[in-house]
Amino acid sequence: MQVRTGLEVWEGEEFRALRGLRVGAIVNPTSVDGRFRHLADLLWAAPGVTLAALFGPEHGVRGEVQYMEAVAEAKDPGTGVPMYSLYGATAESLRPRREWLDGLDVMVFDIQDVGARYYTYVYTMALAMEACAKAGVRFVVLDRPNPLGGERVEGNLVEPGFRSFVGLYPLPNRHGMTLGELARMLNAEERFGCDLAVVPCLGWSRKMRWADTGLPFIPPSPNMPTPDTAQVYPGMCLLEGTNLSEGRGTCRPFEQFGAPYLDAHEVASALERHQLPGLRVRPVHFVPTWDKHRGAGCAGAFLHVTDPGAFLSVRTGLAVVAEARRVGGRDFQWRAEAYEFVTDVPAFDLLCGNARVRQSLEQGAEFEEVAALLDGAEAAFLERRAPFLMYG
Repeated sequence: MQVRTGLEVWEGEEFRALRGLRVGAIVNPTSVDGRFRHLADLLWAAPGVTLAALFGPEHGVRGEVQYMEAVAEAKDPGTGVPMYSLYGATAESLRPRREWLDGLDVMVFDIQDVGARYYTYVYTMALAMEACAKAGVRFVVLDRPNPLGGERVEGNLVEPGFRSFVGLYPLPNRHGMTLGELARMLNAEERFGCDLAVVPCLGWSRKMRWADTGLPFIPPSPNMPTPDTAQVYPGMCLLEGTNLSEGRGTCRPFEQFGAPYLDAHEVASALERHQLPGLRVRPVHFVPTWDKHRGAGCAGAFLHVTDPGAFLSVRTGLAVVAEARRVGGRDFQWRAEAYEFVTDVPAFDLLCGNARVRQSLEQGAEFEEVAALLDGAEAAFLERRAPFLMYG
């Protein structure tokens, strides 16, 4: 049985719940049904429904903008309705303005997530929920499966002082929840007071991997091309806080990494010695066409996940950083530029949710000791999330 997304459930009901209402929609290229028809077009054509505005998260409504680039406002060429950006050049641009919400009765959110706390769509959703609560606009999440399944949780929680748009709330690196479930949890825990409804998927269970859903995987951002990318992302996104290339500018971002100063065989062998579960590693060479080390030959390693059920992405990503730092010596550097609108906290610390991981690596701590700093929150989070889960 193919999973039916929340969009397809409402589509089967001909969007009756929206008739007579002025609707805003937060969408991107993943906001499509099984026949690849976009939510914006479906709402535009739905009887009795007035599509009044579209809102674009990071990467934009049509998904053409690269990471951390401001998204411009425009008109949707298909429907002619205004498209407002929820990812501009300042932190204030991350939430909808009150005047954009005036006249709306309901905001519909339909975007595919990838199950990692750094992925910004969950925070776009949460900030929009908060704004809609203040404006008296109802909020509806059309739910979609978590590509990583919903059973395993990995990592620590973001600590106060390290909150950013890659970690706005205390979530683990891999949370094992759908965006609908997260909406329910954040609405309760953060006391948004949002008039929230979640339209659940039909046929999805927490044990499912993406291939089990029968759904096509549409890249939710330019550097998330496949479910395999999503599998490694909760750990490999940590590389954004370093001068290592995380494979942007290649056809396999996050599955491979490298830098001009690394020895591919040395770093791959070092990772193999860690015997990371569900993983094999091979040396690799590539030349990024853009982003870090653009046009330069990079040496590093490619991650082959052999057992997704056993694979620990967060531990793997930390091992990559630790071994690349050891092999690279002084050439390895932490990212010093502003990251996700934060200038006074290192990007690596924002991604880790604390400064202790970086400090321990700098002090020469053993890998197991460092890895424990991104561990140990799973049991408490599983208990915390339990009241908000919607799927068996």
